[in-house]
Amino acid sequence: MNSRPVTVVRIYLREGEHVLDKLVRVLRDEQQIAGLTVLRGVLGFSDNGELHPSSLLDLSLDLPLIVEFFEEPAKAERTLEKLLHRFDLDHVVCFPAIACGGARQAL
Repeated sequence: MNSRPVTVVRIYLREGEHVLDKLVRVLRDEQQIAGLTVLRGVLGFSDNGELHPSSLLDLSLDLPLIVEFFEEPAKAERTLEKLLHRFDLDHVVCFPAIACGGARQAL
């Protein structure tokens, strides 16, 4: 099995922040990240304790979002530095992992 070290980056946002499209464009076009996933949460709360629930009555579309990608460690670190400089990102985590199997070979 082919395996290699990578860094996983998770960026926590809210739809109401309106930065998702710009962030994705930077990751795809400028940083040339091979792929990413955006997850929409059904419930979340921020540091002030305000709940952001998903419900049929809630039309504000201010749900939690997670943007996640992985890349070889040095590129992930460079990319994250550029993102933090360009965007007001308060909730970001990254952690080491091992990419296995059919993941992109030329990271």
